[in-house]
Amino acid sequence: MDPRDTKLMELRPEIPSARISENMSSDERFQNETLRPVIKLQDSLLVAVFRNYIAKHKNTFYDLNLDRRLAYIENSVQKDIKFRNSLKGIIIGQFSLKEYEGYIKNSSALNKRMMNIVKERLQSNIQLLERDLAY
Repeated sequence: MDPRDTKLMELRPEIPSARISENMSSDERFQNETLRPVIKLQDSLLVAVFRNYIAKHKNTFYDLNLDRRLAYIENSVQKDIKFRNSLKGIIIGQFSLKEYEGYIKNSSALNKRMMNIVKERLQSNIQLLERDLAY
């Protein structure tokens, strides 16, 4: 294994709940072996990037109630193509070469899984997005 790939693997947190079994699909396996650990590793960066996104969009996020904040996160991650591509880059940049080769074979389906996990992660970290915690 390439030294870069070895270092990347060493950095990743273990996620006991992300089980791997023989009868799961290759997409589900990739999600549990690669996406979940990488997204967990990048968690604080993803929160910081979303705070910056809020600021660039005139802090309207802070004027919303909880349900609308959750919807704002979902819309930002799913529909803002530039932002979505930025998030994908933050995650794909942590792939090993072998993982990247697997990713490009089914990138469309894996991107959906990736963005759903990022959305869920940001929504579960919503308390970290409060105005008084921002920069």
